[in-house]
Amino acid sequence: MRGRFFDQGGMFSYIQPERRIPANHPLREVRELVREVLKDLSHTFEKLYSHEGRPSIAPEQLFSALLLQVFYSIRSERQLMEQLEYNLLFRWFVGLSPDDPIWDATVFTKNRERLQEGDVFQKFMAKLLEHEKVKPLLSDEHFSVDGTLIEAWASHKSFKPKRSRDGDDGSNFHGQVRKNDTHQSTTDPEAKLYRKADGREAKLCYMGHALMENRNGLAVSGMVTQANGTAERRASEARGQGGRQDPVRQVLGQRDQDRRHRARDPPRGRHPRGARLILDRVKNRSRRV
Repeated sequence: MRGRFFDQGGMFSYIQPERRIPANHPLREVRELVREVLKDLSHTFEKLYSHEGRPSIAPEQLFSALLLQVFYSIRSERQLMEQLEYNLLFRWFVGLSPDDPIWDATVFTKNRERLQEGDVFQKFMAKLLEHEKVKPLLSDEHFSVDGTLIEAWASHKSFKPKRSRDGDDGSNFHGQVRKNDTHQSTTDPEAKLYRKADGREAKLCYMGHALMENRNGLAVSGMVTQANGTAERRASEARGQGGRQDPVRQVLGQRDQDRRHRARDPPRGRHPRGARLILDRVKNRSRRV
């Protein structure tokens, strides 16, 4: 029998959003873990807000929404608000009922900047890594720092000489030698002209660095720096010093020494790793003889 088509559904729904989420959905465990970590940060949130005035966006909901933006690679906070308007999965994860209004994108950004200035994101990661369900997944012997290029929101035409001539708008740059020492972007002055490898095109960009736990493939820390030839090594040193476990710093320090050896910048007073291995083999052979 053919079913009847109704262009408009019922006005009221008596099914909770919790029941619409599959029991094996990965966001269920993530939601439970995030709620426990955010509960421990309640005192930190209290210090950032005034006890008077109109209530703002709950920091727990704001944090949950930002995690969804990362999980599903949503390009902007405006698109995130659009998804929260009609996506029941997102509403359930954030803690909104189907009838709750969605925040304005500008208001969301202002509240996010408040948490960012209070270093809440770093405290959240620290609490998360110390959680009883996450800590057993981390290893202090298998860490590495990897870098990637993040394109700046600036065009090549904005990369002009620092002492430009009158009437030079930067549009005709073909055949010119442009360097970061003599040129700068007028749109994003902190962006640097950098290429990923020889033979690749140069772009205005930054470098993102992630501290990875290699055994389970978990990103435990991250930072963004200016793009240059030593940024990844310096980020390795900074991430290693930020850790509390000595083996982590030793692994990162050893990896940094290897990278310096390849870059012809070995540490003073120490042999590069390859040289130490050759010396050990020579000593073993001499002992045998």
